[in-house]
Parts: sequence; C-alpha cells; structure tokens
Amino acid sequence: MSNHFDAIVIGAGMSGGWSVKELCEQGLKTLLLERGPDVKHIRDYPTATKNPWEFQHRGEMPHKIQQENPSIARCYAYREDNAHFFVKDTEHAYIQDKPFDWIRGYQVGGKSLMWARQTQRWSDFDFEGPARDGFAVDWPIRYKDLAPWYSKVEKFVGIAGNRDGLDILPDGEFLPAWDLTCVHDHFKQVLKNHFPGRHMVFARCAHLSQPQEIHLQQGRGQCVSRTECERGCPIGGYFSAYSSTIPWAEKTGNLTLRPHSVVESILFNPDDGKARGVRVIDANSKEVIEYTANVIFVNAGAINTISILLNSRSEHFPDGLGNHNGLLGKYVAFHNYRAKINAICEDFGDRAVKGRIPTSGYVPRFRNVYRQETDFLRGYASGFGASRWKEGGEPTGFGETLRDSILGTKPEFKGPWRINSHMMGATIPKESNYVKLDDVQVDDWGMPLIKISMDYDENDEKMIQDFFIQFTEMYEKAGFTDITTRDTKQAAGLDIHEMGGVRMGHDPETSLLNQWNQLHSCKNVFVTDGACMTSTSTQNPSLTYMAIAARAADFAVQALKKDEI
Repeated sequence: MSNHFDAIVIGAGMSGGWSVKELCEQGLKTLLLERGPDVKHIRDYPTATKNPWEFQHRGEMPHKIQQENPSIARCYAYREDNAHFFVKDTEHAYIQDKPFDWIRGYQVGGKSLMWARQTQRWSDFDFEGPARDGFAVDWPIRYKDLAPWYSKVEKFVGIAGNRDGLDILPDGEFLPAWDLTCVHDHFKQVLKNHFPGRHMVFARCAHLSQPQEIHLQQGRGQCVSRTECERGCPIGGYFSAYSSTIPWAEKTGNLTLRPHSVVESILFNPDDGKARGVRVIDANSKEVIEYTANVIFVNAGAINTISILLNSRSEHFPDGLGNHNGLLGKYVAFHNYRAKINAICEDFGDRAVKGRIPTSGYVPRFRNVYRQETDFLRGYASGFGASRWKEGGEPTGFGETLRDSILGTKPEFKGPWRINSHMMGATIPKESNYVKLDDVQVDDWGMPLIKISMDYDENDEKMIQDFFIQFTEMYEKAGFTDITTRDTKQAAGLDIHEMGGVRMGHDPETSLLNQWNQLHSCKNVFVTDGACMTSTSTQNPSLTYMAIAARAADFAVQALKKDEI
C-alpha cells in the first residue's frame, strides 16, 4: 500500500475510533495504527455465548496466572472469560517509580470492549475548577464548546439515561433508562427529603435500551441485559469502537487499518515546523516502516501517548515532540477509587430483584460545588448499588431448589438487601505525578521502558474520610444497618482513568495543547485521548474523550481545507 495518507490516527480505541470516523467521513484517506491484533465484531468474541460450566475455572483466574500478573490480577474486570483482551504484566513491561497498576487492552478497539460503559457529561464546574480553585492551569474550553459534540456522540453511541435537570450533571441525548429497584427509589427520596443538593439518579450508560435508526445502520441491536459485556456483545447492545465507529469508518472506503503496529515516534520536519509522519515497528517481524501524512492524531491511551511524544526526539525537540517547556509527561492525574461503603437494608422484605440492568444508581458530586466548604479541594461522585440474593451468595442448588433460589419464590432464598457505594474522587494534577522514559532499559521493540510515578496526597486522604462520614450519615438516615467502610489502599491505576501529561491550556509556556488539541509548537499533531486533560472531574471521562476527539477532527479537516496546517 502507499505510505502516504491525508491523516494518521495512532490508537484504535475509544477516542481513536472517533477520530478516524470523523476524518474518514469527511473524505480524508486515513491510516489507523494499532499496536495489537485486529479484532472484528462478533467474529472475535470467543467466549460471548459460553455457559458458566464451559469455563475450566468457572470464570476465576488460576492462582499461578494471578501471581505472574499481579497488577492486572487486581483489576475487577479481569476474568477467565475475557483475559484474552487484557495486556498481561509480562507482555509490555514498565517501571513503577511508585506503585501503579497499568490496565491496558492492546487490540483494535482497545479498552472500549472491557469498559464499564458509564457516560456522564462534564459541566462547567469541572472545566472551571482549576481557575476557580487555583490548581493546574485554566482549561481553554468550557462546557458550551463541547455541548454540541456531546450531543453528536451521544446520538451515535446510544446513551440510556434520564433528564435529571442537574447543573452539576448536564442532561444529554438519551434513550430510555432502565428502572432501578425499590431500594434505589427509597434512597433517592431520603436524599430529596433530608439532604438538599444531593441526588441519586440512574447511572447513564452506553447501552441501546431502544435502538434508533442510526444504531440499526451500524448493525447493532437492543441490549438484552445479559451483563456479560466484557466478553464482547454479539448484538452490539453496548458501544465499542469494534462494533460502531471503526466499521463505520471502513464503510467510507477511506480507512486503511494496520494492526500489529507499534508506533516508535512521530517524525518532525524542521523546514516547515510540522510533523511529516510516523515511524512504526511491526510488532511481529520488528520491521521498521515510515508513513507520512498531513495531519496526525495521537490516541494511544494517555500513558502510551505521552511515551510516543517523549520518544519523538529531534534536534529541534531534544526532549520530545512539542516539549518546548519541559512539561510533557507531568501533571498526570487519575480518579481515587479507594473508598467503599456497604450496608444492609432490612426493609422491602416482600420484594426481590427480577432480571438484570446494565448499570446502577449514581450520586453526582455534592461537595465544594458552589463554594469551598471542606478542607480539601474538589469532590467525589459515587455509585449506588442495591441487590438481593440468597444469604451467602448467588443462587445455588439443583432442580426445584435452584429454581426457587433464582426466582426468590421462597423467603429463605431472599435474604436482606445489600447496599454498596464506591467513591470516584477527583485527584489534583501535580508535577510530581509523571510519566518518563528510562535512560537505559528498553522493551521488546527496542523502545525505552516507560517509568510511571503516581500517588495519592493529603487532599485524597481527606476526601476519603469525608466520603465515609457523609455516606454513613446518608445510609443511617435511610435506615440501613451493618454499615461498614473500607479503604482498599489500592495503588493508582485500577481506576483505569489516567489523565493529563499533555494538557490543554491557553499559554504555550504552561501547557502543551491549545483549545483545539493541537500541539502549540507542532500544529498538525493533535492529542485527543486522556493525555489531553487539564484536570479530572468526578465523572467518568470516556464520553468527554469522544466529544473532544470528534470536535478536534472536525477542526483539523476544516483547517486542512484552508491550508492552515
């Protein structure tokens, strides 16, 4: 194939899928590079329809494999039925200057196959946070800049949710939400009656509760709430780049997909001050190939995106492409998921769960929203789960016993309602949280090993304690009993929400990207994955990545037409 393209997109995951979709739809011949293997929707979901007894270890990972892969083994989603989609610790080594569990999915579609599918818009409380609270740098965009792109993404992806009318959690373009349980409704009413400004809503999720024409055109169907999503959904009931954006880009005839392509660096041309292309190492043969393009989108996942830019050294950029100010790889942040709280609800003993839903309840941020009211900055959101099973675990037994256990038709199989919440706290970007390249050690492709140093601070510790206090109070007011709190003490990384390192901003001296996600000092390179984030919010970030990628791709196309990049 020709080695020159109109555009190159590095990384075929959540944001890369949106970048390539927008570029191809607008007529650009685009090369999509993915370091892992190709994965096709339906064809490559080997465990999607297996029954529990068809797994040798009933879904659990063997102890030996857990010992060999301690970081990935700590991930909640890593199981026997989807282990083939995760990068093992032994497959792409990295250096932990501080403990960090790096969860990765190297294949076409990236982690969009295994994600938790939570999709909340950010609000101006999030984009204005750094300027208001005096940390990081000011975002160069606000909610109004992303609002139309949120809408575009939501309509194409398919988001189930309710219009809740909350300024902290802007409404979107929603498909019908599922019903939550009676306990969710009870807790929601308790918050309304006793805790002004606090809310419990249906957690918006990327599932087709009622497919529209645009989803049928993608070949996707209605979600049937199997809740086996991390195996891959043959129906396409939830959004993934495999089942949606990448096939859509392929239909334009403008996409060239090259898997097994490890991007070594981006090539800079000092004559015109632009990137001229990328250098790729074939993951299998180790052959080195160069591809050229007019515009390059970097969507390799925050940490890999940083490493590619750091490794893109030249006489003009000796410390990495665009790194004129020494900030590349610094001010990386994540979400604090350490705090958990559980309880028992003795009420509603005449009711039980029937069927499944693909999400839970969600408590949006309520701390430090309109004013600074605590001794820590920012705040936290939380999930809210309520379920009812047989005492001691999920349904068990044989014959009539199993039937009654599943249906909950006899009191002895009902047990109490079990309540759980987990904190999703915003961490403050700090210079001491960084991603670097090692000076000596290299990986299997001859590239410097990535060094990661991220940790919690006093702000995070104070937030955890506040979460325990506030949710204990709310649980007690709801009449819940046996309330227990737990700090998992987990290392950063298991949130799988690493953000920053190539942050956006107004000033080229304090940021790497402008308001359109262009490198300040190399205008035809765009970064539109988690690396571009200036700060974190309390919401899940994937929807924001997709909206930012779509917005930047549209800008890039228009700028190319005007010969401005």
